[in-house]
Amino acid sequence: MSTSPSLEDRHQGFALAKVGDRVHEDSDEGDHQHSVAWVDVVRIAVVAFGATLVWFHVWEPFARVSVIGITAAIVGGWPIFREAYENIVERRMTMELSMSLALFAALAIGEFFTALVITLFVLVAEILEGLTVARGRGAIQDLLNYLPPTASVRRSGEVKETPLKELAVGDFVLVNPGGRVPVDGTVIAGHSYVDQATITGESMPVEKTVDTQVFAGTINQSGALEVRADRLGHDTSFGKIVDAVESAERSRAPVQKLADRLAGYLVYFAIGAAVLTFLITRDARSTISVIIVAGACGIAAGTPLAILGGIGRAARQGAIIKGGLYLEALATIDTVVLDKTGTLTFGRPEVRKVVTARGIGKSELLEAAAIAERRSEHPMGKAIVAHAQTLGLPRIEPQEFVSTPGRGVAAVYMGEEILVGSRSFLRQRGFGSNSLTELSGIEGDTDSEVLVSRAGKLLGAIHVADAVRPEAKKAISALKAMRMRVILLTGDQRSVAVAVARELGVDDVGAELLPDAKLKRVEALVSDDRKVAMVGDGVNDAPALAAATVGVAMGSGTDVARESADVVLLGNDLLKFVETLQLARRTRRIIMTNFSGTLVVDGIGIALAAAGYLNPLLAAFIHVTSELVFILNSARLLPPRQTA
Repeated sequence: MSTSPSLEDRHQGFALAKVGDRVHEDSDEGDHQHSVAWVDVVRIAVVAFGATLVWFHVWEPFARVSVIGITAAIVGGWPIFREAYENIVERRMTMELSMSLALFAALAIGEFFTALVITLFVLVAEILEGLTVARGRGAIQDLLNYLPPTASVRRSGEVKETPLKELAVGDFVLVNPGGRVPVDGTVIAGHSYVDQATITGESMPVEKTVDTQVFAGTINQSGALEVRADRLGHDTSFGKIVDAVESAERSRAPVQKLADRLAGYLVYFAIGAAVLTFLITRDARSTISVIIVAGACGIAAGTPLAILGGIGRAARQGAIIKGGLYLEALATIDTVVLDKTGTLTFGRPEVRKVVTARGIGKSELLEAAAIAERRSEHPMGKAIVAHAQTLGLPRIEPQEFVSTPGRGVAAVYMGEEILVGSRSFLRQRGFGSNSLTELSGIEGDTDSEVLVSRAGKLLGAIHVADAVRPEAKKAISALKAMRMRVILLTGDQRSVAVAVARELGVDDVGAELLPDAKLKRVEALVSDDRKVAMVGDGVNDAPALAAATVGVAMGSGTDVARESADVVLLGNDLLKFVETLQLARRTRRIIMTNFSGTLVVDGIGIALAAAGYLNPLLAAFIHVTSELVFILNSARLLPPRQTA
């Protein structure tokens, strides 16, 4: 039974104002919610003392009326009576109303001790329930611990500790080793490694030097950094995560509304059964027992607690679910549609293999290619330059540079022409087929090949490919083990898409698709009564994300994708999506267990009470115990508390 405010009423919000301004206020508030209010302790003490006096018949000036019993019952039951009255005014049928009727009926027939013990049961259960729900609130409020309350700011040559609410864009913020970054900004001085797993999901610390970006809520691990504040409060990556969780916490899933309706129906059923019991048996004690034993509070309180716990645990695991509606929808998913680039692959080409012509060294080949591609904006060109740098080859600028889109580049260095491009590009520049055949063919269907020549001499070929993420195959295997149909939709070439799908074990492939074609494929699946989760990271995925049953954006994707999605993964690990699906299914199982368990307990309890096998005390014990069992069942979803 729940006489305390609902989860929505308890909601105090994560409104950041300027994020850190609320950290300590909300933290103190969360600690208070985990404590027991003194008025509750006094009320329990009054009821317990009154029950003791009634049991020993202390000071009963009236033969049939216990002044102490009535007074203690009114004092202890006041919260129940008040909420029952409020529910009547709002025309809502709740357990508070039926329990109030039972208590008044017990007092009316002289069952004063019974009434007090029932009240005591309910008050103790209420405190336990409140502590459990407060833990659910605290699990999400732990997010606020990722920001410090103040920041060290350099202004006019002086460094001063400043509350986050007083920071301004452009301020210079100092972050010491071990400290948390309070803003999204750009490093202007210093060198360090920053743990940014909370924002990007990266497992290893990321090196930060001048002109690199840092995010609010991340941990500076080694050196001191000076950061120019670019975004504050709600505008930071962290602020948007907290806003999303705050909104999700307030939302109500369809199953939660169903729980509220079922709780009301059970109250009607209990009162109806009590009336029928009295008409048949004329036994007031059995009638009161029928009203007392029926408890829908395990559903009414357990369902939102389960949803809150699921959202909180998902956030802890690296997935921001934007509402209970989407948590429930995830539990029904039977089809997963995946984008390729940035989702299954890294989204950046890498050099996979270097094939040299006879008598040519790899360093000679890569140095020439890097010179020609130095000014190129093509991803393949950037990949070649990056690979050359990792090998320690010198950074050399060409004296001339010409790019032919879709074919290759030509550059001049030290009077020698360097060509980097496709076989057809080199043929066009005078290389015959015989000279090109000595090089091995393309390494794989997912690779792209560029040939390199210098001063009219063929040096060799470089194979570049967008590498598949190492966790992708494991994630897809897990999805198929969950009986999911897995589909790959991409704008890439069919040969590349088919090769990736074959490597990962995808069921179906759609390639060379523009955004509107992706959208139509997803809409067709939804119209075919499939429950579709679309996973993507780019602007071109946004329409399909919005059309799917649940849209899931990779955390490193575009802002458009993250805004269009219902679930945002922190980082690019597809296994987090699998874990989120499993969590959603577990949440639904727990809620359904509470539903069926409540119906069974209430049905058996009402039958036994009507038959005279349960007295009011035993009925109250069953009511309170079953309620706590279902609430604790939901509480299993809550993540463990952790400190910053």
